[in-house]
Amino acid sequence: MSFAEYPIRVGSMLFTAVDPERGHEVSYNRWYERDHYYAGCMIGPGLLAGSRWVATADLKALRFPADSDVVPAIGAGSYVAIYWINDGQFDEWNAWAVDQVNWLYGNDRGFRHRVHAHTAMYLHDSRWYRDEDPVPLELALDRNYQGLVSLAVQREEGVSQEDLEKWFSTHLPDFLRESPIASVAAWTAVPLKDDAPAFVPRDPNAATRSMQLYFLEGDPRESWDAFREWAARIDASGIGRVTYCAPWIPTVVGTDTYTDRLWD
Repeated sequence: MSFAEYPIRVGSMLFTAVDPERGHEVSYNRWYERDHYYAGCMIGPGLLAGSRWVATADLKALRFPADSDVVPAIGAGSYVAIYWINDGQFDEWNAWAVDQVNWLYGNDRGFRHRVHAHTAMYLHDSRWYRDEDPVPLELALDRNYQGLVSLAVQREEGVSQEDLEKWFSTHLPDFLRESPIASVAAWTAVPLKDDAPAFVPRDPNAATRSMQLYFLEGDPRESWDAFREWAARIDASGIGRVTYCAPWIPTVVGTDTYTDRLWD
């Protein structure tokens, strides 16, 4: 059986980038990792996997462009948590998640000292691999990759989703070849439910934006020049514009590593 034939398939994801308020870095990290990661997400129906990533001050300084519309400020978002949801269970999980987070906050299991930079539910569009026998996307959050890059592309007017995917299917193989990037997954956001928590920002450009996740077998700092060149190729293509490009490294689970390196 080939990897494409296995019945477990990721169909959607939650992508949530958040800042703790200054002075609350350790308490936020522990609350999220030791309670909310599980109670707010992982125990929900259809959750396949989750992982947390962090951007230290030096990684935030690499982000571009400065006028991104994906986040309120290009430096916003110190942590990102990503969750895979089993194909066909998006509606079930989404309904559960809204009820669950409202219940948690109503029972004093929230965390007031945090600010959402970008939180959205996404449907899976496409995936691309570097290798002929790759680690499938379903396993990517458990693979312990050393780096992640989140790159958002805003489609130009008149460009369809099919046009965008065709361009990337044509040009990504050259970019991936002999690179540390093992896989790329593309997603489109879905509107938040009306009863989603008010502190989660709404995103008017979500429907025409592709959020792409690049999983790296190496530190993203070492590949950043290549990502800048890749973004320039996208911008020059006429297909779309890169409106957010951000490098991340994995958190060290069970520790407060990096909580003292989030700010300059």
